[in-house]
Parts: sequence; C-alpha cells; structure tokens
Amino acid sequence: MQTNHLLTYRNFIILFALFLSFGLLSACAADDNDDEADNDDSETLTLYNGQHKDATTALIDAFEDKTDIEVEERDGSSNELAHQITEEGDQSPADLIYTEESSPLIMLTEEGLLSEIDEDALESIPSEYQDSKNNWTGILARSRVVAYNQEMIKEDDLPDSVLDFAKPEWDGKFAFVPTSGAFQMQLSALIKLEGKETAKEWLEGLKEHGKIYKDNVAALEAVENGEIELGLINNYYWDRKAKEEGEENLDSRLYFFGTHDIGDMLTVASMGILESSSHKEEAQQFIEFATSEEGQQILTDESSQYPLNDKADTEGLKPFSELTPPEGTLDLGEYSNGDEAEQLLQDVGLL
Repeated sequence: MQTNHLLTYRNFIILFALFLSFGLLSACAADDNDDEADNDDSETLTLYNGQHKDATTALIDAFEDKTDIEVEERDGSSNELAHQITEEGDQSPADLIYTEESSPLIMLTEEGLLSEIDEDALESIPSEYQDSKNNWTGILARSRVVAYNQEMIKEDDLPDSVLDFAKPEWDGKFAFVPTSGAFQMQLSALIKLEGKETAKEWLEGLKEHGKIYKDNVAALEAVENGEIELGLINNYYWDRKAKEEGEENLDSRLYFFGTHDIGDMLTVASMGILESSSHKEEAQQFIEFATSEEGQQILTDESSQYPLNDKADTEGLKPFSELTPPEGTLDLGEYSNGDEAEQLLQDVGLL
C-alpha cells in the first residue's frame, strides 16, 4: 500500500511539473506572437486615399521599396473619407489622409483631428499651399481649364470668363461634370467670391445650355471626337492624354483664360497625419517622401498634375509660373466643406 501511495504521489509531481512547463512555454509563445504583431503593426501605415489610385499606388510602391514600411491604401472620395474620420474619431484606423482638394483637411483641422507635420516634410512646398499651423500640406495642384476642339472653334472665339458659358450664345456647345469634386470646389469659390445668387444663376445657365457628362474623361473624349466643341475639365486629363498619344495627334487643345478668372481656379491635393495615429514617425516619413523631388516626380509623371516642389520636372505642362488663378480661393473658409455648393446643385436639379 505504501508503494502505491508513493507511485501516485510521484506521478502527481511529474504531471504537475509538465503542466507548469507547458504553461510557461505557452506564455513565452504568446509573448513572442505579441512582439511579432507589435513589430508588424509598427511597420504598416494606413492611408485613406481620395486621390487618383494609379499615382498614389506608384508613390506607395516607391516608398515601401525605400523604407521597408508597408502602406495599406484604402480608396474613396475625399469628402466621404474625411467625414468617415470624423465619425471614427480617435478610433480611426487611418494614419494619413490624402485628398483631391485641401478643403476636407481644413475641416479635419478645425475638428482637431490632424497632427502637426514636421518642418522637414514642408520645406520644399511653398507656404501658400500649407496650413498655417502645419496640420496639412499641399502635394499636387491642378487647374480648371476649357478643353476645345480646334477643328470646331478657334481659340480667339472663346469667352473671357467661364461665367459666360451660362449665356444663350453657348447653347449646346459645351460639356460639364456637376459631380466632379473640382467643379464643386469651383462652385464653392464662386459662392464665396460672388455670392449664392450669382452662383445659382451660373448653374441654371449651365444646366439650360450645356450638356452633362458622367466624368471628366467622358467630357474630354466628347470634345476630342467632335461630339461637342468645349468641355470644362481639369488640366491633367488633357495633359495625360497628350503625353500618351502625342499632342500632334489630338484635335483638342487647352484654353486658359489668363485673367485670374474663376475658370482658371487651382485646387490642391493635400495630405495630413491623424492626431490619433500610433505611427506618427512613419507617417512623417511618408509625407517627407511625398514632398521630396523623387516623390513629386513620381506623382507628376503618373498623373500629369503640377508638383508643388519646383525641383520636379513638368515637361509638357503649361509652366506653373504662368498660371493665373483667382485670388482668395485656396482657403474657402466656411465654404470649404462643400455643403453650400452641394445644396445649390440639388436646388437647381444638377444632383
């Protein structure tokens, strides 16, 4: 009997020791997994992207190759992504947001949702294209323009202002895209500069005399193919087409009013870091790369938009220094969120 008791006790001790060993090994494995997860997480940025995907993806690929920091890109419209961040608050998975215009980032700045950007990432961008408190910076610029078919109309016959297209003499001659973010920013600027009544009259004239297209690519193709004489678009749609097909092979050309008219308005694609980001150091590196000569050249080559770092080459584009945008349209103040423009478009029946 005593021998059986000893065996039982000895078996208990062995089993208990094995249990403790298994527990310690499991705990170590869990710690190792946690460390690996932390390491993986620390090397991955999440970018909410409202800009054109091809150019942004090219920038991300180059950044990942250069730094070994991974970037997860989540695409959507700029305004939708900005409003999503306001809903997510400090629980947002985003580290960075990149928008087609600066207005969504102005809104996020006012909400206290963006973090200050280091000076190293800002030094190559002119101060007029940055937030005064360094909460966001411009990355690229594009100009509103008129694309025209030179076989159908002469440049000398084009109007002095984009507002003239609301007049009866332009009936059936031009295309426009009321759903375009840049068009809506242009409308917001018109509301700010000239008032809602003038903006409403302009929209009513466009609706009566113009032809609506689903996007800027379709509008440009209509001009190029001779379906319509003119189109109100952004410069880079035509510049990219000219680069790919050769300007000499196109029937369309670009027209700039050249008089600080709202038809030559600039919109600035911009980027900011979320205050809630746990990867601010890596996010700073991404913005520094995006504003560098290398990053700017990648974005310009892929999109035909204007780099804001003047060291990047802009061959084929109208020189940035020759553009004449209207004054007072980079910061639209209370009209930055686009709500007034959207409501006006709905009132007129264009949305």
